[in-house]
Amino acid sequence: MEPVLGHPSPVPAASADPGRWGRVDAEGTIYVRTAEGERIVGSWQAGAPEEGLAHFARRFDDMLTEVELIANRLAAGGGDPKHALSSAKTLRDGLDEATVVGDLAGLRARLDDLLTQADAAVGAARAARDAQRAASVARKEALAAEAEALATEATQWKQAGDRFKTILDEWRTIRGIDRKTDEQLWKRFAKAREAFNRRRGSHFADLDRQRASAKTRKEELILEAEKLSDSDDWGPTAVRFRELMAEWKAAGRAQKDTDDALWQRFRTAQDAFFARRSGSFAERDAEFAANAEAKKALLTEAEKIETSDPNAARAALRSIQERWEAIGKVPRDDIRPLEARLRAVEEKVRDAADRQWRRTDPEAEARVAQFRERVAQFEAQAEKARAAGDTRRAEQAESQADQWREWLATAEQAVQQR
Repeated sequence: MEPVLGHPSPVPAASADPGRWGRVDAEGTIYVRTAEGERIVGSWQAGAPEEGLAHFARRFDDMLTEVELIANRLAAGGGDPKHALSSAKTLRDGLDEATVVGDLAGLRARLDDLLTQADAAVGAARAARDAQRAASVARKEALAAEAEALATEATQWKQAGDRFKTILDEWRTIRGIDRKTDEQLWKRFAKAREAFNRRRGSHFADLDRQRASAKTRKEELILEAEKLSDSDDWGPTAVRFRELMAEWKAAGRAQKDTDDALWQRFRTAQDAFFARRSGSFAERDAEFAANAEAKKALLTEAEKIETSDPNAARAALRSIQERWEAIGKVPRDDIRPLEARLRAVEEKVRDAADRQWRRTDPEAEARVAQFRERVAQFEAQAEKARAAGDTRRAEQAESQADQWREWLATAEQAVQQR
């Protein structure tokens, strides 16, 4: 029978022509032809001699089918190449005693070829396993190194703790590492996780101690603030309250609920003092408000100053500045807006004076005159060269005159803009 294969076998089936590969004698003895001569493979007494020869030919075909199945599995990359190597070697080693009739030389050559392929497949599989193992080792080493870095450097405790969980989940999916190496890597990771947990626990223990200390210190500050809330010594007491606020911030934070309650007590004492002080300042504030209105009137006058005559503008501004200083203080909220408006007028007057000075700057005028002279000089050279018929020199002189003319225009524009 023909072997059932994915591709035609290079070794022919024996059952198609058993007499090509062997013979049977009158007594039923079956022979197979080999390179070394004939070899007895069996005898046949159950029927016609030709049936015996065909029987041993079919046995060869069965062996050929097994060989080609091995070949197909190797070609397809399926199965264990080590098993294919072992099976092919067993078949080849048994050919000298095989009780079959067929192309034994061809089958031997086919098996030798399969042994070479199987050996290569075994090597490739080994290399693939080694590569996978190396990749798995490298990944676990990277995870262990990351865990060690987190153990010594992390300060974002929740994020770091979540990352440790993620690392552990990934760690459990990585396979293909020998037991000894895997245990060594696991010890690194476990040690790093334990160190992180200790450091995190120590941090929160310190934090609890700091919060307890902060609570005690803030209670002391509250007692002092409550005593000061009845003081009429406005200046020094206000300074002390500012100092208490700085000390409050420096004390750190207690537990959130406790800290909020402590702050409410401190703020109540502070507000009571400053509310009383604000009441005593009402009369002064009314005076400051009147001063602000007076300064606004001065600003209206100042903003109408004409700057066409810088000297007159400066004189008018000086008069306003003297009256401004004589008026006195204004409410805190009015200080910046009023001073900003006055500074704007001062800048306008100063800019007018600067522009006047720049318009009379002798150096700028000298540059304009120099550029104008150079333009005239190159224009004369061009005219002279043209009269002499020297076109090239005329064009060069005209080009230079154009360049100096551009510079002259720029200088004149600068003077005009000043």
